[in-house]
Amino acid sequence: MLLGIEIGGTKLQLGVGPGDGTLIAEPLRLSVDRDKGAAGIREQIAALGRELVARYGVSSVGVGFGGPVDAATGRTIKSHQITGWDDFPLVEWCRQTLGVARCTLGNDADLAALAEARYGAGRGRDPVFYVTVGTGIGGGFVRGGKLYAGHGPAAAEIGHLRPGLDALNSHDTVESIASGLAIERAAEHLRDEEVFAPLKPAKITAKELAWAAARGHAPSQAILNRAINTLGWALAQMITLLAPQRVVVGGGVPLLGEEPFYAPLRQAVARYVFPPLAGSYEILPPALGEAMVVHGALALAA
Repeated sequence: MLLGIEIGGTKLQLGVGPGDGTLIAEPLRLSVDRDKGAAGIREQIAALGRELVARYGVSSVGVGFGGPVDAATGRTIKSHQITGWDDFPLVEWCRQTLGVARCTLGNDADLAALAEARYGAGRGRDPVFYVTVGTGIGGGFVRGGKLYAGHGPAAAEIGHLRPGLDALNSHDTVESIASGLAIERAAEHLRDEEVFAPLKPAKITAKELAWAAARGHAPSQAILNRAINTLGWALAQMITLLAPQRVVVGGGVPLLGEEPFYAPLRQAVARYVFPPLAGSYEILPPALGEAMVVHGALALAA
């Protein structure tokens, strides 16, 4: 039996299965305490991971990590959300801490792409591009059922495209505008606006913005428009270069649904894409839900 682990910027998930698109049970989901950094996440993995390894006789572990990784050496390069992951030997740590003989490591968006292409919304289509829009924005490209890894530590990192010639700073990216965290930051100044009074939110997320926008709140709609249009521009550039048959868009922000998110996203992509490719692609939500990275990690372990 195999153990799949997802390490994200806001959540940690662990699931057990044979690596064929099925699970023994729903993955265990824990919230990440960003103040505790990577050390806090490793404590959570150690506690739950050992229990699952013992209970199910796990022989191999696959890990999907929320940031660039060096899969060949089994090391994380960096997390853009959580401190303490710079150049960390995660594969060796898992072997020793969980007591397993084999562990493999991949980027979380890459593994979500692998899972959705093999078992989810991209099944039966080729090639498939996956993008996750959550705390950060990542991407993965699957062709012929296999991940495209490129030459270097990262590939298909659509969130780190720079939107325009004036984006000279390496932090001026699609992610800095269209991610869930970026949307929250852009909405901080709206917290005391009267429209949000019934919600009494601790912070204004994309969900609260969509709620307010549906009630005619123009500033909320403007923030969402900028985020979705920027993401649509990025997807259009990707489609122009790679011509995928299907684009799967997942993560926390797309949970807004069809009208607030997917419909305007498709419109934005159509606005910017290379005209001969119009109608050659589909943009869909994922089919595997929150378990997609776990499924991908299990596939990697297998």
